[in-house]
Amino acid sequence: MSVASRAYALGSLAQVPDPGSRGFDIDTGDERPLRVFVVHKNGAISAFYNRCPHTGAPLEWQPHQFLDIENSFIQCAIHGALFRPEDGYCLRGPCAGQALQQIMVRVDDAGQLVAELPVHPGASVPDQ
Repeated sequence: MSVASRAYALGSLAQVPDPGSRGFDIDTGDERPLRVFVVHKNGAISAFYNRCPHTGAPLEWQPHQFLDIENSFIQCAIHGALFRPEDGYCLRGPCAGQALQQIMVRVDDAGQLVAELPVHPGASVPDQ
């Protein structure tokens, strides 16, 4: 059984340096936008909800700054937890062994980032 999803345009891939990251707000029609971020590293892209699994707080320490100083890992600004950029798995910190909630993202023919979010009842979208 496939899960129904809805596509949301985020912006241009050119807005996300390689290596680098950028946050986006998605207007899903709810009271508050859904906060997500995209990581671009070595030509690969990945996207996650902007929510630490330990505290639920946003991860960035400055606008669009989700990676550590070496651009190697996603880093939580509160406790310094480090996450792998390819899958969000926490390698170090209070949430070690947990993971960020990954979302599907693709680049369309025009170079635009498109997030695919589930739309069925009970879909796993974190409170933000």
